[in-house]
Amino acid sequence: MAADSSPSFWDHLDELRSVLIRSLIVWAVCFVVLFSLKKYLFTVLFAPSSSDFISYRLICRLSEWLRWPSLCPDAMNVSFINVELAAQFIVHMQAAFWGGLVLASPYIVYKLYGFVLPALYARERRYLGSVLVSAILLFLCGILLNYFIIFPFTFRFLGSYQVYEGVVNQISLPSYIGAILSMSLIMGLLFEIPILAYFLARMGVITADMLRRYRRHAIIIIVILAAVITPTGDAFTLMLVSVPIWLLYELSVWIVKRQERKYLNE
Repeated sequence: MAADSSPSFWDHLDELRSVLIRSLIVWAVCFVVLFSLKKYLFTVLFAPSSSDFISYRLICRLSEWLRWPSLCPDAMNVSFINVELAAQFIVHMQAAFWGGLVLASPYIVYKLYGFVLPALYARERRYLGSVLVSAILLFLCGILLNYFIIFPFTFRFLGSYQVYEGVVNQISLPSYIGAILSMSLIMGLLFEIPILAYFLARMGVITADMLRRYRRHAIIIIVILAAVITPTGDAFTLMLVSVPIWLLYELSVWIVKRQERKYLNE
């Protein structure tokens, strides 16, 4: 009688260990690369604080075209300071750490997908592959939206806000880097709403009719959320943030409806 050739629990555990080790190695390599490219890394991170940032220049050109001068942001007078001995080194480590994770994430997701692939049916493999690729792309889109739109205008408003003329804004290095990294993470996760809607629809928790019925409530929540994320007070910036989130909601409605049709066909 032939012996059972299927992998044992310990074989799967050993394979998972191999996947995790390789993922950590790739993450470490990305970390080292970014850490060694300190000048370029922080040039990218500090670019939104410059009055010459591409987003500001495009908005100023748009203001000229629309003949809306107040739309063009004014020049900023903000300085960065460091008040702790090890703060600059720690910030350097944090930026390289999280940046390395973002760079390594496609490889990590690919290896984890390969690990669970043998246990899936052909249809499940196709669905999971599409979901993972979509999740990565949506997360990166959220980061890019924050970098080019949300964070620059939030920083410009808060960085130039004064309660009294004698108060000069001197922003600490950890405060700035912490803000741009945390807001990037928040927007990346926020862009996963369609993926969350997909899984909730598969579990029968939400329906397309439910999302349509509460669309007005969702729009109000989206506007409030956009106002909290970008407390600039102007309608244009509020629209820049609200519209992408609203489009994500509409995309979720479409995904849930499509999932319901597939379920009925099955």
